[in-house]
Amino acid sequence: MKTHARAMFGQWSHEWEVDVGHISMWRRLTPPQLFVGSFALLIIFGTVGLEVLPGLYTGPGLSWLDALFTATSAVCVTGLIVVDTATYFTTWGQAFVLLLVQFGGLGIITFTTLIILALGKRLSLRHEVVSTGAAQVSPHVDFRRLTTSILRFTLGLEGIGATLLFLLWVPRFGLRHAAWHAVFQSVSAFCNAGFSTFSNSLIGFRQSAASLLIIAALIILGGIGFLTLEELNLLRTARPTGKNFRLSLHSRLVLVVTAVLLVGGTLAYLAFEWNVTLNTLSAPLRVVNAFFASATARTAGFNSIDYARASDSTNFLTILLMGIGGSPGSTAGGIKTTTVGLIVMLAWARVRGRKDVHAWGRSVPGETLSRAFGLFIVGFAVLTTGIFSLTLSELSVFAHAARVHGQFLAYMFEATSAFNTVGLSLGVTPGLSTAGRWTAILLMFMGRVGPLAFAAAITRSAARRKAAYRYSYEDVVVG
Repeated sequence: MKTHARAMFGQWSHEWEVDVGHISMWRRLTPPQLFVGSFALLIIFGTVGLEVLPGLYTGPGLSWLDALFTATSAVCVTGLIVVDTATYFTTWGQAFVLLLVQFGGLGIITFTTLIILALGKRLSLRHEVVSTGAAQVSPHVDFRRLTTSILRFTLGLEGIGATLLFLLWVPRFGLRHAAWHAVFQSVSAFCNAGFSTFSNSLIGFRQSAASLLIIAALIILGGIGFLTLEELNLLRTARPTGKNFRLSLHSRLVLVVTAVLLVGGTLAYLAFEWNVTLNTLSAPLRVVNAFFASATARTAGFNSIDYARASDSTNFLTILLMGIGGSPGSTAGGIKTTTVGLIVMLAWARVRGRKDVHAWGRSVPGETLSRAFGLFIVGFAVLTTGIFSLTLSELSVFAHAARVHGQFLAYMFEATSAFNTVGLSLGVTPGLSTAGRWTAILLMFMGRVGPLAFAAAITRSAARRKAAYRYSYEDVVVG
């Protein structure tokens, strides 16, 4: 019986592969188009599911636009909400949103890769390119091992986080509610999504240092990237055996920049909010909440303080941290820690009159530096356009009214949060106009897939044309 079942399954999988192989559109898609298209398909699936599945809402369902907004926010692991996740959705509705968060955090490509590997099939070179870029920066890490490690890291760390939160929250919520809150917050935190089953996010836990530190740890681990996690794991297993294992320049840069941002952000939040939103807490709890704010601001979207009550200096600092975001190959958004690190290293090298950029005994290729700088410029341009569009759609009606005063920062904050898939807000999300909602949707999508990948996906023919010549050089005065 089992042999017959395996034979039938093998025949079905072979026929399915043959059918897929004959789909010419699939074969014509480039890796960027596959990557961007996978997120678009998942958003469409989420939108339709939010509209047609029964039992998702405690009251009336979402409109198509709000369903699209919610699905985009979940798939792009942003966390911006037009309705309260805690009260508007039933437990089944929250579970569906969490499913979108999990798939969006890891990506459809990762899941399809795992399925193909589980079936014992060989991946095509095109699939390897779109699955991971590990070979480019860390050739000693096998990408097949990395792909399976992604699932292991995700489920393992989310499970540990959920267990710890469950043990902390049982006395407060009881067994059933504590379990669901713990699972939801753990998955959302590791995926850097920011969705919460609490109406005020984590403000109610600002005096629970253990809860904030557990969630902050999940956010940080989810934001440093799976390649760095895999290298740290290989380093851990190599040391007891006496084997030499060197962390790649990529992972070292990720860890250093992340540490600097966490420490610097914590000190800045303490300085700005010590006597403002943190004034009712003890000194140790102020440090914990400032550390949590520094961790969550770079792309997670949870909050233990009310940013609407925070100082403008704090909110602008949050905008800067949101702009940087997490690390490549993670569930986080932003222009990434490595991009910022490389730009700072390039500037420092130029100040010192050096042509090459090097660190830890390695030189960074000029092409990588150009790509980092290009990503920064493109990201800045897209974000600036998004801020302009959002303020134009939301503030133009009140152009001559007194209520406009002080609102620009709120919409700049909103646009930055959307593009860098953070999810923090100064409370303007539910009141966005139709145009404002569409602007936020586009910013979330472009921020999740990356502006360069988005551009490559829609300019396929231009990308394929490579010039066989170049023009003569002519210099330009700069500075």
